[in-house]
Amino acid sequence: MRISNSGRGFIKGFEDLRLVAYPDPGTGGKPWTIGWGHTKGVKQGDRIMQEQAEQFLSDDLAVFELTVNSAIKRPLTQNQFDAMVSLAFNIGGAAFAGSTLVKKFNAGDVQGAVDEFPKWKNSGGKVMPGLVKRRAAEREMFLA
Repeated sequence: MRISNSGRGFIKGFEDLRLVAYPDPGTGGKPWTIGWGHTKGVKQGDRIMQEQAEQFLSDDLAVFELTVNSAIKRPLTQNQFDAMVSLAFNIGGAAFAGSTLVKKFNAGDVQGAVDEFPKWKNSGGKVMPGLVKRRAAEREMFLA
């Protein structure tokens, strides 16, 4: 599966466009981020144009589409897929693939999987209000 246009827009809504690299809000440092949540190879002081941000997002989404497609062994609706790609994009592929959410979904426990979304709310050991809001929105998308 591929992320839908609305799924891409959903991620953009939570990953504000930033054309100058900025530190992770949870750690105050690494990973440095640019564009819409792009972190690979980003250093303090980096600058990009919006076209590069779009390309970074497309490249990053392709990676997390593959992550979800590889980890999930049961059929998904488009909304479920989009919600899972958003989560994987935000927490990282390894964390997503090894998550209880994936294990529960693959075992057929859809409600149990849904209940895992809110648990991914910390960054740098702190509860982040933005992550609480994002997880609630992902959960809502998953159930739609």
